[in-house]
Amino acid sequence: MSREKKEGRGLHNLYQKIIKKLTSIKGTPEAIAKGFATGIAMSFTPFVGFHLLLCLCVSKITKQNSISSALGTIAGNPWTFPFIWYAVLHVGLMILGHDAPEQDIDFKNLFKELFHCVINLDFSLFWVDIWPVFYPMLIGCIPLYVIIWQIVYHAIKHVLLKKTTNKRG
Repeated sequence: MSREKKEGRGLHNLYQKIIKKLTSIKGTPEAIAKGFATGIAMSFTPFVGFHLLLCLCVSKITKQNSISSALGTIAGNPWTFPFIWYAVLHVGLMILGHDAPEQDIDFKNLFKELFHCVINLDFSLFWVDIWPVFYPMLIGCIPLYVIIWQIVYHAIKHVLLKKTTNKRG
């Protein structure tokens, strides 16, 4: 089997596992799909380390399925975060009308400094080192959050409704 077919099969298997997990969760297909969409969309915010907590809060407040929202946060992981951060930053810069930074952003160091600021309540470097990158990311995550949420919600709701209809019929 070629490498492309193996990779495709791996993604298909991952998709099947996720759908199987989602169909085993108690709740309506709509609530499960909304929760899952919230978890994935939350991964597109710059609140690294707080995605799970934030999606659980949002899902509770909006009466979505909390378990599926927690499951959705797997979209944000070490393999996807660099792409997500790059996209969020550049969408934010575009919205704000700023040019892309001349040198590459060291996201690992940025979030390490942000974590240090929050944990130690030392915001002396925040406005100088972190805010110029964090603010465009904050702005850029809003349209991406909305778009990702809509796409995931409708796709997952469709699949879950189809699966529950097949189980009954």
